[in-house]
Amino acid sequence: MMKLYICPECGWIRTVSRRVHVECFKCGNQKMEPVKLTYERYVNMSRTEREDYKNSWLYIHGKR
Repeated sequence: MMKLYICPECGWIRTVSRRVHVECFKCGNQKMEPVKLTYERYVNMSRTEREDYKNSWLYIHGKR
């Protein structure tokens, strides 16, 4: 099962399959957080929808 994680520092979204502890390869943050978005939904999103999701997540969690 594919899972999605987001970096709370830079907003980069990473797809993993078996990892529990996920680090960000973009900014080096050692702890990414799981998102409540299915992999299927994510791959069917447009680039704009993905960017909007990232920005909304960061705003809601007080990161930006």
